[in-house]
Amino acid sequence: MLDHLENRNWPQGTPEGHTPYSAWLKVDELHALQQPVGDHPGEYGFIVTVHISELCWMLIIREIEAAQRQLREDKLSDAIKTLKRVVSHHAPLNATWKSISWMTPADLLAMLSMVVEKHGQDTALQGCTYRRMVYLLGIKQAHHLQHFEPQPHRWQELKAVLESPGLYDDVLAYLNRRGKTVSASVLDRDFSQPYQPSKDVEKIWRDIYSSPEDEDLCQLGEVLTDIAEEFTNWKYHHLMATRRTFGQRAAYFGEEGISWLTPTLEEFPFPELWSARTCIGDPPVGCPHHKA
Repeated sequence: MLDHLENRNWPQGTPEGHTPYSAWLKVDELHALQQPVGDHPGEYGFIVTVHISELCWMLIIREIEAAQRQLREDKLSDAIKTLKRVVSHHAPLNATWKSISWMTPADLLAMLSMVVEKHGQDTALQGCTYRRMVYLLGIKQAHHLQHFEPQPHRWQELKAVLESPGLYDDVLAYLNRRGKTVSASVLDRDFSQPYQPSKDVEKIWRDIYSSPEDEDLCQLGEVLTDIAEEFTNWKYHHLMATRRTFGQRAAYFGEEGISWLTPTLEEFPFPELWSARTCIGDPPVGCPHHKA
């Protein structure tokens, strides 16, 4: 009955009992990772959704780090292609919120009570993968490191990312090499500290968007803006999911969840790309924004 399988031209690297598909993608291992702690019918789906988020975050991290290497090698075209993939990766990431939109407070609290009983209280926003991605996007907040003190290897990993240039730092260094003079105080700053927006950098972006010769740099600015917008969209969906499933309850280590999340919506990566929008372009005569 199975004789026809013996004639399959599968490579010797395919383990017995596997097809090339299952061997390559580690399907058995993948599906063994979802281990509910209770009997709520939605817990399995919740775990799958969060696993997808973790995988997307790591994918974004790998792409950002690749784009940083390409920028350091002055390969702008390659870096832009890589960063466009980062924008695309946000589509499945942001869509995960739809997969858990069925949850009511009763659903989530029933699941979390069993998780807390077995594993303790925590949040994905204090997970290593999310924090590493956020640091690479330039939102450097050293106080989050204390959460990883029980995991020395994670603490060291995140500390190294915190103290290293983020994506925007490499972008500004590239602009400087392209003759768009960026001040030394911006280029040689302490990368572990939050980035402080600069009027000089804002002017650089304004001039780039006004110069036909800088079309490639304008494309760089637009793909960075797309990334920042998609990242902010994810945070907005998280805030709304928290409103739906927690209300005004304390959520994040005793702090009310909505008040903890709302300020993060103002943490925009690449800030001068946003502030420069006020002065990019000349309003035509008749436009209410035209300056006589």
